[in-house]
Amino acid sequence: MAGQSHHTLARPEFAEPVRVAIVVAPYYHEIAQNLIAGAKAELDAVGAKYEVIEVPGALEIPTAIRIAQRSNDFDGYVALGCVIRGETTHYDTVCNDSSRALTLLGLDGACIGNGILTVETVAQAEVRADVLGQNKGGGAAAAALHLIALTRRFLNKGKSVGFRPGGLTLAGDIEGPATA
Repeated sequence: MAGQSHHTLARPEFAEPVRVAIVVAPYYHEIAQNLIAGAKAELDAVGAKYEVIEVPGALEIPTAIRIAQRSNDFDGYVALGCVIRGETTHYDTVCNDSSRALTLLGLDGACIGNGILTVETVAQAEVRADVLGQNKGGGAAAAALHLIALTRRFLNKGKSVGFRPGGLTLAGDIEGPATA
């Protein structure tokens, strides 16, 4: 809705370094470059290290993320690209399938910021990709950073099943038997 304000979460802070893969389909080169610039600026603001990985199209972005995820070299991923409606239903397939695959990867634990633009016109894409405009590349990077921070928060609680001297315990929940 026109004139409606949007709330933006504060940028997360990290005690440990963050490493992110920016996976981009540069089919629309200028739009992709603006998306990358926005993502890099957001990642630079938290001191993150990143690598840009190019793939042919938006459908290949989730597969590339899954391949990179297997390496365990990255804390999160920024998916960038642009799909502009054409004369066929290919647009719907690319939009739906790339989005669905990214969602499934996210539900499986990947920290992904989705910055794949799905638009009707080049002009709409330019506004959304512009770093000084809607900056969807920066927004996707921010989303990935928030998910990384959330993952670190919950995975570092130390609650796991394990062995401690004195018996089997649930670390953080139950203390082992007292020793004399």
